[in-house]
Amino acid sequence: MARLLKIFLITILLLGYNSLKAQTIPISDLNFLDEFKATAGAENRYQFFYNTINRYNENSAYDWLDAVTIFIRDAEREQDSVGIKFYQFMRSQIHYDLGDYDKSVELARDLYTTDNGFSQPVVSRLLDLMDANYAALKLYEKQIEVRKFKRELGVTENIAFYDIYSNLGLHRQAMEDYINDVKKTIPDSDLYGLAKYNNQIGQYLLMDGSPSVALANFTKARSFLKIFLADINMVKTAREIQGANLLQGIIEGNIGKCKLNLKQYEESLAYLENSLSLIKEYNIGVFSEELVEITLALAESHLRLNNPEMALEYLNSNIQLKQADHLLRYNRLTASYFNSIGDFERESDYLKRNVRIQDSIKQLESTLRKQQLVAVVAKEDLDSSKKLIDEQKEEMKRARSDLAAKDDRITLVFISLVFTLLGFAGLVYAYLKSIKNQRLIAEQKFIIENSLVEKDSLLKEIHHRVKNNLQMVSSLLSLQTKNTRSKAAIEALEEGKSRVKAMALIHQKLYQNDDLSVIEMQGYIESLVNSVQSVFKKGSSKINITIDAEGVELDIDRAIPFGLILNELVSNSFKYAFPDEKDNGKIYIHLRKNKEQGFFEYTDNGVGLPPNYEDQVDTSMGIKLINRLVNQLQSTLNIDKTSEGVRFWFNFK
Repeated sequence: MARLLKIFLITILLLGYNSLKAQTIPISDLNFLDEFKATAGAENRYQFFYNTINRYNENSAYDWLDAVTIFIRDAEREQDSVGIKFYQFMRSQIHYDLGDYDKSVELARDLYTTDNGFSQPVVSRLLDLMDANYAALKLYEKQIEVRKFKRELGVTENIAFYDIYSNLGLHRQAMEDYINDVKKTIPDSDLYGLAKYNNQIGQYLLMDGSPSVALANFTKARSFLKIFLADINMVKTAREIQGANLLQGIIEGNIGKCKLNLKQYEESLAYLENSLSLIKEYNIGVFSEELVEITLALAESHLRLNNPEMALEYLNSNIQLKQADHLLRYNRLTASYFNSIGDFERESDYLKRNVRIQDSIKQLESTLRKQQLVAVVAKEDLDSSKKLIDEQKEEMKRARSDLAAKDDRITLVFISLVFTLLGFAGLVYAYLKSIKNQRLIAEQKFIIENSLVEKDSLLKEIHHRVKNNLQMVSSLLSLQTKNTRSKAAIEALEEGKSRVKAMALIHQKLYQNDDLSVIEMQGYIESLVNSVQSVFKKGSSKINITIDAEGVELDIDRAIPFGLILNELVSNSFKYAFPDEKDNGKIYIHLRKNKEQGFFEYTDNGVGLPPNYEDQVDTSMGIKLINRLVNQLQSTLNIDKTSEGVRFWFNFK
């Protein structure tokens, strides 16, 4: 009996627990579109629409578009002019999310040109939408108009053109302006802002053809973002979490693209696949240019790794090719796929498509781009620019029509040729076809090789001219020295001449190298030391100099600061470290660099630094210059006093 009572009590407790647990489970997930429909009033629905994160999770953008269209009709029947404008605003946003930029900007422009009665925050959002549409349509002068409207309305005081400059190919100018304006506004505690900042700098460098330098910025951005997401003490809104995860996907994709450009194909796959997954998860239902670029990058990585079937899966993944450069890349990759499987006829077909695009639309887009570059940089009359762009659009339409007609004629000729060739033997036909394909491939290879040779020659000529100009500056300083009586002025001019020579030597090494992207530091340091030593002939021959930098290669952005730092240190050693001209004077220069970390060390066994050298740091030109150059390398100079002499060292990336 007691046992039965115990079982009964346990059963009652379990039922009560399950009942309580069941009450905490939601009956169904919230449907955003239904809640949107149930919201009263056009303005309230507008606020709900823009405040809803991932509104396309459960219902597609087309479902939202149908619902908004119905509300527009109801507002028109009720003659609710304000409601119509709010619904048209939402409709414009949905078209933008679908990648239909022409329809989106047309609706937004009509709303802005009418007396819409919107509040300033709504007008600001409308101008942002117009700005984004014009950017996607590459109408950059229209973007400038929109940003001027925002300044006139008091929405913003300063208007920036970083993205416009970059889209027009001025990546370095965009990066410099962005650094000058934005870096000082981001506090060290703003991890999300630092992640966005470093990612943007990396994008400018990647587009400018410096993937190795860009990779360092993307890696730094990724680290900041990981700390931001992992910090449980920081309160984050759902929108901030979604934005951070989407940014993480973009950064992962940028790292993958850097790895691809650096021919590290295996490593690129993991980053690109993770990026694709994150963007799809946190940008549901919204068209994304990043998604197209990452998909094409995955296809290229698999082709480079001889995985044509995996590449084909990504090429056939229903990506929307809205930009001419994406279409050209897609055709090139598809041609590479058919080449890998031996289908040379279809490979030739895709190569011909690219040739036709490059001869027509691509050429016209290039002309349009040049016109817009003149309009943006020279700040010319925007009405005149609009007329030029309209003319270019009409020319592009005519070119498309001519291209379609040419395709029809080519098709007719091809059909006639097929019927003619049917009378010939299969072996002869296959032989002629093989020769044709080989000739086409040889022509493409010849064009590419000539372009590369021309590019290398131009770069070498640039470095040669820079070196000559710097030598001319050095000669001018020498002439000035002869006409100067002040000892202090002569010393200053000599120091300036020595620094100019150090920079000129960099450019000399570059145009003498086969690889124009990096400088072999062992030979450069030896030449630099010999140059400095020739200035201090007296006593310098008794100093034993050891250089340990074998195998270290640096790009020009790092090599120039290193050259100037070494020039200062070696000159100081010759001038001050060995006043008695002893035979046992020694200088040791050590430089090492692995993939992510570098180390520099300079020591001499001279008389060392004076006791009050710390008080002279702010007044010494040489020490101030060295500190600034080390800061430019994103590091801090360390100075150690030793029993004999002094040691300078720092780490760098």
